[in-house]
Amino acid sequence: MSQRIEDYAIVGDTHTAALVGRDGSVDWLCLPRFDSPSCFARLLGTEDHGRWLLAPAGEVTASSWRYRGASTVLETEWTTPQGKVRVTDFMPPRHVHPRLVRLVEGLEGDVEMTTELVVRFSYGDAVPWVSQTGRGLSAVAGPDALCLDTVVSLRGQDHRSVASFRVAAGEEVSFCLGWHASHERAPSPVDTAAALDATVSYWEEWSGKIRPVSGEWQDQVLRSLITLKTLTYAPTGGIVAAATTSLPEDLGGVRNWDYRYCWVRDATLTLDALVGAGCREEAEEWMAWLARAAAGAPEDLQIMYGPAGERRLTEFEVDCLPGYEGSRPVRVGNAASEQFQLDVYGELMDATDRARRHGIAEPPVAWDLQRALMDFVTGHWRDPDDGIWEVRGPRRHFTHSKVMAWVAFDRAVRAVERYGKQGPVEDWRKARDEVHAEVLENGWHEGKRAFTQYYGGETLDASILMLPIVGFLPPDDPRVVSTVEAVERELLVDGFVRRYQSDAGVDGLPGSEGAFLPCSFWLADCLALIGRLDDARELFGHLVGLANDLGLLSEEYDPRVGRLVGNFPQAFTHVGLVNTARNLAEVASQGEVKR
Repeated sequence: MSQRIEDYAIVGDTHTAALVGRDGSVDWLCLPRFDSPSCFARLLGTEDHGRWLLAPAGEVTASSWRYRGASTVLETEWTTPQGKVRVTDFMPPRHVHPRLVRLVEGLEGDVEMTTELVVRFSYGDAVPWVSQTGRGLSAVAGPDALCLDTVVSLRGQDHRSVASFRVAAGEEVSFCLGWHASHERAPSPVDTAAALDATVSYWEEWSGKIRPVSGEWQDQVLRSLITLKTLTYAPTGGIVAAATTSLPEDLGGVRNWDYRYCWVRDATLTLDALVGAGCREEAEEWMAWLARAAAGAPEDLQIMYGPAGERRLTEFEVDCLPGYEGSRPVRVGNAASEQFQLDVYGELMDATDRARRHGIAEPPVAWDLQRALMDFVTGHWRDPDDGIWEVRGPRRHFTHSKVMAWVAFDRAVRAVERYGKQGPVEDWRKARDEVHAEVLENGWHEGKRAFTQYYGGETLDASILMLPIVGFLPPDDPRVVSTVEAVERELLVDGFVRRYQSDAGVDGLPGSEGAFLPCSFWLADCLALIGRLDDARELFGHLVGLANDLGLLSEEYDPRVGRLVGNFPQAFTHVGLVNTARNLAEVASQGEVKR
């Protein structure tokens, strides 16, 4: 059985990532990419679906873990009656083949260790052929192969490879697990000590470029930025939303989605987080990924793409996996990629506007693409859509979607007025005014004194918190202030924000979900904007406090059980943490959030 979501750490090589449990078990790893089929899937099932345990064999009296400095090198220490031992887990920066290295060091006494390697390719469904080699083990099934390099002799037992060994103070034992295509020769062994030094150096050099945020949250911001880098697919610059699929938003429920893809919606806020931290190279690569992914017919713009810009993200269910704590179905792929979500056009136009402001070079065809996108928005902004949250219910005139259509026109006008682009600016100004007037008339509910989730509705949606953040209305507008207060009244649960009232039936799904952490950061931004800086700081402190002891956050938090829920670690949540920390510092010093 898997552990609590907050009891996992992430290690990665900016191509893929492994989740390592507090108990020393690697319970999730997809190779060779984030969105590849898993070889360890205990996270969504049992030990029989793949895992790699490396831990003391007997009683543990104390344990602790940490990242080594500003890196993703994980160090776990266990104290036993016989002594003390450390296991260091890391994935070296990739050259050709992905590798997961586990280094055991004796610190005190003489500790008996155990390891159990259960390889299951294809999301736990494919049992490989395992054989002994002169270097350790080989596991092969279909297109995939793993090779384990170690001096420890593992023996086969019920389709598992197990071993016990002892490590005394001053001794080291290393394991290196590498993936390769089954038709290729296994990669050469590596010097694990040299690989560790290279990995630490890589992360220290990268983190050394980070521009620190002022205030007391520097460490949390740095860890969030490292997490964003870890979730970056280095060959293309795309940033996946999370390293996992199907971690539930509702424990035991059906709200389980595949987040190992890149969302267009995340573009603007991610760009702000990266540029604000001085990660200009990553910001440029992210924008280049966005331009390539979005290229094509405007009507074909998707809300998400694969790490290399893949469009076909067909959703299917993995029946052999019982799901995290029985949360079924387990899904691979994401059918929401086929939805019409009007807001992504605004997100893309906003992201390119931010890129121009930061002096990030545009591809030569970028403005032609944006012109084509604006032609589509001009013809379709009046259409109902599926909304920001990928609901599986009927299309509606969602207020946030219309606001983001306004953003698209506004940024197109700005491109002409500020940056000398050519386009039908008078038509865009007219459309911008029409959208604005329509939202004020149809999105506002006088009885609620708030903007509602969709035209004619009475329920609220946390996405309306974006109105002052994107500049649709000024923060001191009474309608903004009363909307923020309405969100506090109706969507706050134990101090954290739900996306919407799931029991209203708008999403077409049974059950409920936890508080959505990115929206909670948006509320903190809005509180600061409307002059409630102390309340904003208090909320931000509560949100930061939800992170596990390694500084990692998932998508949601379930206040009923006091646990993180949703896919993990969640890029959008960490983007929110970075941006809100900077926004609070800016509001404190300048009185406004930069838009």
